[in-house]
Amino acid sequence: MPEQSDYLPSALPGMLPLRARLLQTVRRFFDERGYFEVDTPLLSHDRVVDPHLEPFIVDGQQGALYLQTSPEFAMKRLLAAGATAIYQVGHVFRAGELGRLHNPEFTMVEWYRTGDTHVEQMQVVEELVVEVFRAAQGSPLRVPPASTPQSGGAALPEVPFVRSTYRDAFVKYAACDVMEMTAAQLANLAQEKAVLAPESLGPNDRDGWLNLLLAELIEPRLGRERPEFLLDYPVSQAALARIRPGHPPVAERFELYIAGVELCNGYHELTEPDELRRRIEVESQRRISEGLCRLPTSSRLLAAMEAGLSPCAGVALGFDRLMMLAVQATSVAEVIPFSFDRA
Repeated sequence: MPEQSDYLPSALPGMLPLRARLLQTVRRFFDERGYFEVDTPLLSHDRVVDPHLEPFIVDGQQGALYLQTSPEFAMKRLLAAGATAIYQVGHVFRAGELGRLHNPEFTMVEWYRTGDTHVEQMQVVEELVVEVFRAAQGSPLRVPPASTPQSGGAALPEVPFVRSTYRDAFVKYAACDVMEMTAAQLANLAQEKAVLAPESLGPNDRDGWLNLLLAELIEPRLGRERPEFLLDYPVSQAALARIRPGHPPVAERFELYIAGVELCNGYHELTEPDELRRRIEVESQRRISEGLCRLPTSSRLLAAMEAGLSPCAGVALGFDRLMMLAVQATSVAEVIPFSFDRA
């Protein structure tokens, strides 16, 4: 039975008017830069390729539909249809994500511009984050600056942000270059660093070991003094980003961290349909090996790429986390109207 007080918002006093003003700040930011806002479906026949995201499934009259974990597929279809600079502010859904930094339903800010690379979009992210922090600091709700890393908050960001490659971050914080290490070598590294692995992590799951080491050894230390981009990921973690040749090749992808909290994910976007088809098959085989259903072999995004998707870059940013950091709240529940347990 619900508790008598469960009708109340989870947001702290004063947060919801501020949230409205910060959302206005975000929209004004993109409007002034020539983007236009779009509003794509929450329910779709398509589902994501990312191995770490599970959608909620809804029974439809003509088969399963998926609550979108990101508006990525639909927005790229708009790009293929001729849009050049678009953004969206809306709710997305991710099954199995609940905690201080997670709510299964949350607000995403996602945007794309044709002709841009991920490097140019990192600059856009910097400007947006600084503008939102400034808007929060100038609000009637008093937001004191963080004085120590232990406070759990972050001081007003300064430009330029720090930029670190995936490789350099591991060398700096784990004294090891992991880019070409095998799953067995990564498992040994975890043991050496006293990182406990879940029983579900298989001995041959290289990406699983990389993600575990990143989460335990690297991420908590990123963005402590200034916001920090992590870029040039291993190719096996490209998701829908392009691959840049080299020794070793890397995915043209970045994430932004403030006070150890990941805020966004950006790509120099993959535009080749044959490569997307290959990645879907690789992910399907992984899912089958874990007893999960395979991914659909076709999608409307794949059809859009075959029709022609212009070179572009895009970013997905968690608005609730950004606001949480800007006002130094302790959880996303404190900056949203109703958290999952009160929905």
